[in-house]
Amino acid sequence: MSEVEIKFEREGRDGVIAVGTYLIDAAKRFGIAFDGDCIQNRGVHYCALMVSSGAPNLSPLTTAETEHFEANGRKVNERLACQTKIETPGEIVVMTNKKKENTPAEDNSEQYKKEFSELPLEKKIATLVRLEAIALGETFSFIIDSPFKVFDKLMDVMAEFGLKKEQNDKNSARPTEHGASTAEHAAESEHTPKGAARKRSGKPKTNE
Repeated sequence: MSEVEIKFEREGRDGVIAVGTYLIDAAKRFGIAFDGDCIQNRGVHYCALMVSSGAPNLSPLTTAETEHFEANGRKVNERLACQTKIETPGEIVVMTNKKKENTPAEDNSEQYKKEFSELPLEKKIATLVRLEAIALGETFSFIIDSPFKVFDKLMDVMAEFGLKKEQNDKNSARPTEHGASTAEHAAESEHTPKGAARKRSGKPKTNE
């Protein structure tokens, strides 16, 4: 299997990844997340990044990238990770965009924590008891309404459906320009040995 050395500069992570992998999947394997999930049918993307070096090893701009950058502007060597596939062996260095400091959900959580901390002790206890009662009530209601055998079967079906949906969503999000090889690589990557993408610290490599 052909491989490529890839480094994510901002996160200080580097390692080996298989040729044919999309940059967004490479990022996920190294534990790197973007600000949101791309919505392909709406042309919404959160996975823009800069290719510091190794651009010739990557697939050409796709139609989706061209449309996105025409609408939002493009910096030199900027790509969409969900549209960019590693096509040839070599070395690639990328720089992800700086993540937003706070999201609305995080702001609401912090506000709730602040308000809760300011409550008198008796109100804190009352609030916790009420929340626990609600949680227990929902749990008991669900168990009573769901016979165990039906519940187990439902879980199996949902798990299988979830895996198929995840794979279908991944395939449908791939650029049409890349053709059938995309689906073949997706199936192949599922069986990639765990050591294929190995994380390392940001320390420079030395020749042994």
